[in-house]
Amino acid sequence: MADDDSLNGVHEEVPEIELIIKASTIDGRRKGACLFCQEYFMDLYLLAELKTIRLKVTTVDMQKPPPDFRTNFEATPPPILVDNGLAVLENEKIERHIMKNVPGGHNLFVQDKEVATLIENLYSKLKLMLLKKDDTKVSALMSHLRKIDEHLARKGTRFLTGDTMCCFDCELMPRLQHIRVAGKYFMDFEIPIEFNSLWRYMYHMYQLDAFTQSCPADQDIINHYKLQQNVKMKKHEELETPTFTTSIPVNVDIN
Repeated sequence: MADDDSLNGVHEEVPEIELIIKASTIDGRRKGACLFCQEYFMDLYLLAELKTIRLKVTTVDMQKPPPDFRTNFEATPPPILVDNGLAVLENEKIERHIMKNVPGGHNLFVQDKEVATLIENLYSKLKLMLLKKDDTKVSALMSHLRKIDEHLARKGTRFLTGDTMCCFDCELMPRLQHIRVAGKYFMDFEIPIEFNSLWRYMYHMYQLDAFTQSCPADQDIINHYKLQQNVKMKKHEELETPTFTTSIPVNVDIN
């Protein structure tokens, strides 16, 4: 298991939270392309920045999990949250634990049914597009992205519910990154430049350590879907230097 102490130097009395995430399916050490792992990494990173916790992130190579991982967690795949010796398994329980038991966590979990409905099923539309590869599925994804763009344009705020990040942003942005990277690679799909509010939102997210520190490499996102399609990576692809797509089209108005 590879350790990555993200934020140190915090007062000793601040509790340490460990988040165990899936490692890269390419090198087995760096961050993998698990959406839920990144989502909770972002949640906890924001709390670590506020110094309500110390965050320790550990990557586990699920193709060759170490003996201590198998002993402690059997076949449970990450993400796994460990708080004062208590291991929290399953995504819903991790969310609930962050919200109810992690200091400051309740501030991340705002109630907004409109936003919850808005971002629901976005990821399933990407998966369907990659699976079916037809115009109908492309249009369905495009339509969903347009709704998010329109919401952001109406709100006029940096993030989904206001000018402060919340759990919905930690859920949406990793999915947008998968859409951007995998959509381009497999389908030559691109988010239209005219979705200016969506691009502005992504620009603001790209400025945040909570996103950049948790974001997997483009190669890991691509390999995530190659594995689902039973396509093996070529040797030269495995040796590529990791890249991270965080640029914004030049003619997007970010103000």
